[in-house]
Amino acid sequence: MLGVSPQASGAEIKAAYRALVKQHHPDAGGDDTTILALNAAWEVLGDAERRRRHDSHAASAAPAEASPAAATVVTRPVARAAESEPAVQQWLRQVYAPIDRLLAQVINPFAAQLKALAADPYDDRLMEAFCGFLEQSQARVARGETLYRSWPCPPGLQAFSLDLYHCLSLVKDALIDLERYTMGYVDSYLRDGRELLRKARAHRLQLQQENRRLRI
Repeated sequence: MLGVSPQASGAEIKAAYRALVKQHHPDAGGDDTTILALNAAWEVLGDAERRRRHDSHAASAAPAEASPAAATVVTRPVARAAESEPAVQQWLRQVYAPIDRLLAQVINPFAAQLKALAADPYDDRLMEAFCGFLEQSQARVARGETLYRSWPCPPGLQAFSLDLYHCLSLVKDALIDLERYTMGYVDSYLRDGRELLRKARAHRLQLQQENRRLRI
């Protein structure tokens, strides 16, 4: 359906899907049936695990590939709090502060990035720029999650720590919806992504206020 070879890379599959959706989108004179078929193909080929199962089935004779072992969680050495610095203050400085900066690098430029894309969402150059922003943002959220898991939460900060992770999750989910929008131009994904980022922005402000209180 997507017209790609079995050896096509993920980037090639994504490019083919996006081009076909643009070509057959109802706004461009296409029809819903074709879009549904394209979406069904993307659901399989756009997911690495489902694509492996599809290719294995297509080969028919090849035995099912053994499921990879669950990813091993790499635990970083836990930094020991300096004797002269309370554990709470060190966690805020070493964990919260850098995660907050990463969140800012995603949340703050979003409006300008979306405004640039809105000039013409079907312009390949503008869409590629927006997709580049999403990829960088996803990498920042991943770094934030890694940092969050690499330090133990000190007593008394459990609620704050969970709120911080919730903010990260809001941004992560928003980026997933926005990426889905770039693949099929479905307005509901754009709307949901914007709303999740709006909630994340408000959540981040609350965390900043609580951080100031904790540092007093």
